[in-house]
Amino acid sequence: MKKFGPALLITAAFIGPGTVTTATLAGGNYGFALVWALLFSVIATFVLQEMASRLGLVTGSGLAEAIRNQFSGMYKLGAVFLVVSAIGVGNAAYQAGNLTGAALGLATLSDIDLTIWVWILALAASLLLISGKYKLIERALISLVLLMSLVFVSTMIIASPNMGEMLNGAVSFSIPSGSALMVIALVGTTVVPYNLFLHASIVAKTKDTAQNTHQAISNNRIDAGLSIGLGGLVTLAIFSCAATAFFATQTQVDASNIATQLTPLLGGYADMFFACGLFAAGLTSAITAPLAAAYAVTGALGWSSSLDDKPFKIVWIIVMLAGVLFASMGIKPLAAILFAQATNGLLLPVIAIFLIWTLNNASLMEEHRNGLVGNLVGGAIVAFVSALGLYKLVSLFT
Repeated sequence: MKKFGPALLITAAFIGPGTVTTATLAGGNYGFALVWALLFSVIATFVLQEMASRLGLVTGSGLAEAIRNQFSGMYKLGAVFLVVSAIGVGNAAYQAGNLTGAALGLATLSDIDLTIWVWILALAASLLLISGKYKLIERALISLVLLMSLVFVSTMIIASPNMGEMLNGAVSFSIPSGSALMVIALVGTTVVPYNLFLHASIVAKTKDTAQNTHQAISNNRIDAGLSIGLGGLVTLAIFSCAATAFFATQTQVDASNIATQLTPLLGGYADMFFACGLFAAGLTSAITAPLAAAYAVTGALGWSSSLDDKPFKIVWIIVMLAGVLFASMGIKPLAAILFAQATNGLLLPVIAIFLIWTLNNASLMEEHRNGLVGNLVGGAIVAFVSALGLYKLVSLFT
């Protein structure tokens, strides 16, 4: 575990209800046809998170602060507006998905209405953030998420998915009819925009001052590779279990049978375990999303990023309330979570462009700025995600 570091928290953050439900819907509705989208998402996550964390290590500040400091005049106002609106709106949608997913897990174990659970969970997450003593609880929740991950991987092995179909799906690059939104959602649930801000801030605050920057960047890349690779494996396991349990048997996926994919390993305990895991994943992400939004917004506006400061608290409270309101509007649970992931996928190009722009600032990054390969790969990621979003928009009017 010595090679793991801050990136493991990023992995735990993106393996939330969105990952579980989106990967389940993708595998259950399209089999292995969209494995290529998952593979792309994992590679894109590593590339962009490495850039963001390298920024934090070199500059000692977060992404929002770096973006604010390299613009002036109207350009600064425009950059600040885009960061605040993109992360604010994106995290509100994402928070709705987090709360809905966690509430969905609890609602399956009780007769209490889903909306009531949403409010209870939002209150619990808020109290944890206000107290500042949520780290121990967060570690316990991450442990539950990792336990769920172990079960999914074990179930995948027991289910013995067709490896030929999986490999074919990884290189087919096909977009089956009606799957464009699903592809965007798979990208959005893995390459989470707010995680770029969160990762940069975390490494900036926890950098070992005894290490030189070159060694810190090298260790950071190993950490990112291992942690994000683990997250990709978990998502692939969920994907494969759903493809085997639902698509192969032509069973429709819905909130009532989503835990069926765990039956080969857990039998009658599948529903209970799935509910607990979904709750743990949702509550962990419900804490992380408002926190990351607060770091991004306060950094962009030049405010203090201390958890005890009033502006910081106001930002995460607004995101929390917006998530509760969106989650309480009566939208179907799985639809709300899928919409949150799709929103993230559409916001990603905006944030990624800012990140790549910042990483090319020679006065800021010095010898650690992006090279030609980094810019080409990052540019290709932005172009691909933008094309997906454009494809979806065009499809709405044709």
